[in-house]
Amino acid sequence: MLFILRRLLYGILVMVLVVTTITGIIFLAPVDPAQLTFGQRADVGTVKAKTAELGLDQPVHIQLLRYLADVSPLSIHPNSLENQRKYRFWALMSTGNGMVLCLKAPYLRESYQTGRPVREILAEALPATALLAGSAMLLAILLGVTMGVFAAIKAHSVWDHFFSVVSVFGYSMPSYVVAMLLALVFGFALGDFTGLNIQGSMMVLDDFGEWQFQWKNLILPSLALGLRPVALIAQLTRSAMLDVLSQDYIRTATAKGLSRRIVIVKHALRNALNPLVSAVSGWFGALLTGAFFVESVFNFKGLGDVTVNALLTFDIPVVLGCVLFTSAVFIAVNMIADLLYQWIDPRVKLG
Repeated sequence: MLFILRRLLYGILVMVLVVTTITGIIFLAPVDPAQLTFGQRADVGTVKAKTAELGLDQPVHIQLLRYLADVSPLSIHPNSLENQRKYRFWALMSTGNGMVLCLKAPYLRESYQTGRPVREILAEALPATALLAGSAMLLAILLGVTMGVFAAIKAHSVWDHFFSVVSVFGYSMPSYVVAMLLALVFGFALGDFTGLNIQGSMMVLDDFGEWQFQWKNLILPSLALGLRPVALIAQLTRSAMLDVLSQDYIRTATAKGLSRRIVIVKHALRNALNPLVSAVSGWFGALLTGAFFVESVFNFKGLGDVTVNALLTFDIPVVLGCVLFTSAVFIAVNMIADLLYQWIDPRVKLG
């Protein structure tokens, strides 16, 4: 329990540093979000009024402190009806001058371009990206571990060299390049045979104006996104398995008459999983952010599409909301990975 609390505090510190860095970069950029909201032909008075409404006329450190107060679950705000509707907070105690210490859900503000709450925008985009990243990671684990174990068992054979070449090739290819190649080959050239589309999202409007799931649109993006982690997991599995298979307890298990399958799966593979947990945990968080480029290639409407559009229109709340979410995912995944270490290997002590 103490370990989890300590990691949570570290995670909060990391998110504060992330918000501070990204906010500083965005707010110091020579771009006027208010001008982008109304267009280049908007009059000066309207732009100035919108700038003041968004609080962009304040110094950078004031804007940063206000944003941190909005996203923090524990903060101090004026106890007004407007703030109660905005933050939906629970007042814990009065701090004087009409201010209260309150408990609330993180308030990610509203989009500059659409006026919609950022929380709603992320909630709509997240399922598609999570499904894409989860499918790619599952594919990477299944193929990578299988290739790595087979290469370790057949060490220095033709199969081992073949898997090594495939792994190096897969790891050296950027995801967006693989995405374009898969779209051209299997979506365009062989589209009539495969039935796959060059571009498309999970939800598509049919001829009657109704939304339908298109699961086939998940295949090519998952392959494009999962190819690099397949290569990494295969190499790590091979190296870890070769090290474990040379241990004395493996020879003892074999001498006791245990079948080759039991020795490989029960004794060797489980003890070779620790480096894989670290790789998988790091790559899963990376897949959520790496999906941005793949989603752009396949026009897959998810978190990446939202983030790219927000960057193009300088929609600061949406950009910061996406950055905060990905940071939280990295922190949570790393914490889960630390807990998995102890479950896989009881010799590892947390803390």
